[in-house]
Amino acid sequence: MVTSTFARQVGFVLGVASVLILAWRLHDVLVLTFGAVVLATAIRAGARRLEQWPGLSPRPAVVAVIVLVTLGLLLGGWLVGDPFTEQVDRLREQLPAAMDAATRWLRQRPAGQALLHWWRGLSGDGIAWAPILNAAGLTFGALGNAGLMVVLAVYLALDPRLYRQGLLRLAPLAWRTRVASALEASGEGLQRWLLGQGVSMLFVGCSTAIGLALLGMPMALTLGIIAGLMDFVPYFGPIASGLVAVLFAFGEGPDKALYVAILAVVIQQVEGNVLMPIVQRRAVELPPVLGLLSVVVFGLLFGVMGVVFATPMMVVTMILVQKLYVQQVLHDPMPATAEASTVTPPPGTTPPG
Repeated sequence: MVTSTFARQVGFVLGVASVLILAWRLHDVLVLTFGAVVLATAIRAGARRLEQWPGLSPRPAVVAVIVLVTLGLLLGGWLVGDPFTEQVDRLREQLPAAMDAATRWLRQRPAGQALLHWWRGLSGDGIAWAPILNAAGLTFGALGNAGLMVVLAVYLALDPRLYRQGLLRLAPLAWRTRVASALEASGEGLQRWLLGQGVSMLFVGCSTAIGLALLGMPMALTLGIIAGLMDFVPYFGPIASGLVAVLFAFGEGPDKALYVAILAVVIQQVEGNVLMPIVQRRAVELPPVLGLLSVVVFGLLFGVMGVVFATPMMVVTMILVQKLYVQQVLHDPMPATAEASTVTPPPGTTPPG
């Protein structure tokens, strides 16, 4: 019995190592596919609500969700598209002036001088244009990947069972039931995480835009949208969006930059200490250490896209490890509280198809 358990553990570890090596070799395809799975999960979550209508089957429900989302994006573009585009152009035009104002303010302080010296050591003389141009190239590439990701997500959402059955055929016969259960639990966890993260992003985006408008900051709408989108990457996204807002606030003066910094800190504290504990009661609670490590680990493995999808990747990884290793290999049943925090769906929901 001991030998058999040890052999299973060794086999699991070797299998995980093989998967990690393969994932690293095919990291671009893997991250693109995972992004499509995340988007398909969101589409399926909306379709399940529509399936409650009499006579509406899963496929028409998915099509209805896609149509409604497309109409919503078109309506949003019609309502705020022109102001948003104008503000983005103004942000790009005012970036050099904002950086000059921030640089002058930093030069007047010892800590700021040390920071500027460190930055010059990284960038050489002047601004580090090479990383900026590289980021611009990555942005254009990301737009193409995003289009492909949407297409893949639509196909996955229309017939998820087809692709899940194909994935299960890769598993040994003795493990297919366990793997199917783990995949189902992963889908439930990912769906609940998306719900919680969507609520958080909406709060951060709206509160940032309203707060900046009350402070008299120009381009509050654009900065609010940026803050909401960047909140998809926990911990690092809010810090980056806050720094962007503070940078542009220097164009209005150091006092305005201070007020914007205070606003960003208050919003993040309310989100982390008030909103998220409430949301996580019905979503997946990811320990903070794992959340931080996920950004570092998946960023090193998969680059920029790994940072973007680090948290949902960690959510799925955590559930798969619990289901396939802790419970099946170690035969250690998870405590009821830990199990409920990761695999038990909230009341009124059904497992993803």
